[in-house]
Amino acid sequence: MFDQETIHLFSYGTLQFAAVQMASFGRLLHGSDDSMPGFRKELVEITDPDVLEKSGERYHPIVIPSDNPGDEVTGKVFRITPQELAAADAYEVSDYKRINVTLRSGIHAWVYVKA
Repeated sequence: MFDQETIHLFSYGTLQFAAVQMASFGRLLHGSDDSMPGFRKELVEITDPDVLEKSGERYHPIVIPSDNPGDEVTGKVFRITPQELAAADAYEVSDYKRINVTLRSGIHAWVYVKA
């Protein structure tokens, strides 16, 4: 599955849910604990019916850069395929944008932050 370039995706929210992974990727992802320094979490109200159905959650976490150097957001880093990254892009609503960050572990990963 990973004969193509390995893509890392960091999730601090609903992309960690088994139901969201099955609906979006057709499989469960195996991830490892990691964190994203320099960011903090807020909540955003989701109104997209497809995302609400997949997640079962009306309010999703969203992250923004923080001025506090001690802030960091914990979550999981997953290895995914380019097709799965496209599926993750399709799942996320317009409140989010995808950026590349360096995680506490040193891994470079895609993550969805406040647009």
